[in-house]
Amino acid sequence: MEQSVEIFVDADACPVKDEVYAAAAQHGLYVTLVANMRMGVPEGGGVELVVVEQGPDIADDWIAEHACRDDVVVTADIPLAGRCLEVGARVVGPNGREFTQDSIGSALAMRQLHQELRGANQQTGGPAPLTRKDRARFSSSLDRVIQAARNALARNSKPTTP
Repeated sequence: MEQSVEIFVDADACPVKDEVYAAAAQHGLYVTLVANMRMGVPEGGGVELVVVEQGPDIADDWIAEHACRDDVVVTADIPLAGRCLEVGARVVGPNGREFTQDSIGSALAMRQLHQELRGANQQTGGPAPLTRKDRARFSSSLDRVIQAARNALARNSKPTTP
């Protein structure tokens, strides 16, 4: 069976699901949305919804266990991004930021700092609503990451000649 790139979406609070569906349709890829609750998904478009139990990190655990090398994961969850990078998956945040082995350490450190500030009752603010420009940046990043994943998969699946 030929391996192909699959897109996994941390779907509960993902604001760019429509952009993911469009990219998946354009590239002929399968999408798995993972959520703690039921939600509407496009019919017949290679999109599956996996509903996991309620609880902290259960959806993250499911994604981390199923994502493989050169799959694409869409999440704003930095620890999940790190776990997916460990298995060689490619990760894009809803803001279009690609998480890499080089950037995940500083992202985890910044997350820890914000957690400590919230613990000290400091206002850190939440993410700003996505603008049309943000959505375009996400779509562009997702397309670039999909192309890189497909190219890497093609390179790695070619038989070597003696």
